[in-house]
Amino acid sequence: MSANLEAKKQLVSEIKDKLSKSKIVILVDYNGITVSEDTELRNSFRNAGCDYKVYKNKLVLRALNELGLPNLENELQGTSAFAFGYDDEISVSKIVCKFNNETKKLNIKCGILNKDVISANEIKTLATIPSKEELIGKLLFIFQNPMRSLAVAINEISKKQA
Repeated sequence: MSANLEAKKQLVSEIKDKLSKSKIVILVDYNGITVSEDTELRNSFRNAGCDYKVYKNKLVLRALNELGLPNLENELQGTSAFAFGYDDEISVSKIVCKFNNETKKLNIKCGILNKDVISANEIKTLATIPSKEELIGKLLFIFQNPMRSLAVAINEISKKQA
């Protein structure tokens, strides 16, 4: 077997591993992004525990077919980069949409969420959902508020009795 064929098989295996572990995959067209912008984007993904990779479209199609995931042949045209979200669906969407709003250079093609294809509009909708940490913070505030009110009321009662 040639070294090139072996390298491609290894890449397909890597793509399949990332696809099977990820909760969401977002396909973007990165044409026009500068090196510094790409480095900033990669750092944002890395800090969020996500991956951002550029793979050949044919290798991704092969991996999708082998895993039984939707065929994205129409979307896998031109330059394609892939953002893999492992922990949650929201953080990847937020990073992609934030970068797109700041630079207007990242074209969201589509995504795969729970083995279903989602559109760019659905990805933008996902980005508007608060993150898990934000929701936990809001929940803690809601739980804390009645306790704080009770403490203030008890304090006021003790001042009146004194």
